[in-house]
Amino acid sequence: MAETINMPKLGFDMAEGVLVRWVKQVGENINKGDVLAEIETDKATVEVESPASGTVLKFIVEQGDVVPVNAPIAVVGAEGEEVKDVPKSDGGEKKAETKADEKPASQPEGKPASDQKTPTASEDDRIKASPLAKKIASDKNVDLANIQGTGPGGRVVKKDVEAALESGAPSTSRKAGPSTVVESREDETVKLTKLRQAIARRMTDSKTTVPHFYVTHECRMDAVMAMRKQANEFLPEDQKLSVNDFIVKAVALALREFPNLNATFAGDKVVRHGAVNVGVAVAVTGGLLTVVNKNTDQLPLRQISADIKQKVSRAREGKVKPDDIQGSTFSISNLGMYDVENFIAIVNPPEAAILAVGSAKQVPVVENGEIKVGWRMQTTISVDHRVSDGAEAAQFMQALARYIEAPVLMLV
Repeated sequence: MAETINMPKLGFDMAEGVLVRWVKQVGENINKGDVLAEIETDKATVEVESPASGTVLKFIVEQGDVVPVNAPIAVVGAEGEEVKDVPKSDGGEKKAETKADEKPASQPEGKPASDQKTPTASEDDRIKASPLAKKIASDKNVDLANIQGTGPGGRVVKKDVEAALESGAPSTSRKAGPSTVVESREDETVKLTKLRQAIARRMTDSKTTVPHFYVTHECRMDAVMAMRKQANEFLPEDQKLSVNDFIVKAVALALREFPNLNATFAGDKVVRHGAVNVGVAVAVTGGLLTVVNKNTDQLPLRQISADIKQKVSRAREGKVKPDDIQGSTFSISNLGMYDVENFIAIVNPPEAAILAVGSAKQVPVVENGEIKVGWRMQTTISVDHRVSDGAEAAQFMQALARYIEAPVLMLV
């Protein structure tokens, strides 16, 4: 029997997505779990997997359509099966590339890209390009307006940017040379990306509707640093453990003891989640994404590390899977790699708490009345005061420190 596939809802605040590309075509066989299409949300480009096996019988929407969540996008069934009563989707009437306030990225046929006007900052943001293409262009200082896109609807993709680099595409600006002359600059207006808009909306909602409070604790990191060094001597380069891997595991074990912080506020009740799914904030072009490690409390360190590495890599390439960014019950934001002493993070709704992690540093410490060198790291938890109170948060931080300061507890 034919099965209708709908636009997935990726995150509680997602309302619609752009169907960027069909990976499978009508008439092709598809297995459950195979990638059917790529969609672009306000966070990332995501691969949509088929929930059914069979033959792709019909596309209900076209490439480039803006489709509301849960609206039908395709039909999968038995080969030769007749599709009757095809459900309708609102997405087919609204094309991403034909919005009134947008301009197509592709150039008119026969008109060289070099003849086109260099866009202003706001125009540049409207250029249709994959997140990965945008990232490469930004890193290499390449003007996307001078690139002819070969993707669906003239979309600029990775290979287009790479080809432009090989042929010497014009830069968006000149890099500063050795001259010491200071040039005056005009004000620049930069239109927010969809990801930045989503972050702005969610963080504003969080800070204005969630009563935050904060608790900071300093952890002794000597044991973790020693264990990590010893473990990494036996691991290949691509499997080495990071300090963050130990923190993720320690947080998950501490949440077992404090299920009230592994929870969601729901009006007149608090939903304590059975699974401990730790989200890790990842810096991507134009903002942040949170990738999710599922059942973290039940996984060994190496498995946690490998899973997070894979998902972080996909996030930075702009091609995450729905499962990569769904279902977190507690989040961690780690700025330790930026030489940050401490900071506070904003709760990531609908979660009840988030942990901000600073740098692990060698500092002078006093032990048994003597000054010596020790590894220390500051962590700060931000908590929804509707769900928990200061005493519970402080006890959680003590439990977290216990695992970090005796990391053998993470292995038994």
